[in-house]
Amino acid sequence: MKILYSEERIGQRVETLAREISRDFLGRELVVVGVLNGGFIFTADLCRNIAIPHEVDFIGASSYGDDIKSTGHLTITKTFKRPIQGKPVLLVEDIVDTGNTLEFLLEEVQKQNPAELKVAAMFWKQKKANPHITVHYPGFIIEDDFLVGYGLDYKGMYRNLPYVAKLEGTD
Repeated sequence: MKILYSEERIGQRVETLAREISRDFLGRELVVVGVLNGGFIFTADLCRNIAIPHEVDFIGASSYGDDIKSTGHLTITKTFKRPIQGKPVLLVEDIVDTGNTLEFLLEEVQKQNPAELKVAAMFWKQKKANPHITVHYPGFIIEDDFLVGYGLDYKGMYRNLPYVAKLEGTD
């Protein structure tokens, strides 16, 4: 594995994003919605750094299975516990690859009539992703590498790494 983003660099970027989010949602009842499974670490770190009161919930979605490429088939694995109608929502993803999962999730969340819907993603493959998808709070815009660590996995492994690395042999 080749380390591309150190723990320190990730931490600094999370703090910057949290300041922007805190400023943009000041005075409103923000609901932060983490996308499971990969987004749980980023969501936790982001929530600890957001300086305004906010509610936290999770939605589960998967399109990878045990492969390094999206299967194109989305599976919803968890839905909201509480209603989000009329509230500003920040959907938090670990990585936006093709954008297919995010596009589906955005459509599903919009059905619940949030006041506003924004996206934060630690990593965004902007050149590869659906051009109709917007990541309002991108951590890092990256090339089309297969990354592990900081919530990103390969067959369920490596999520625990505090840094992000390119998994060798996946070109």
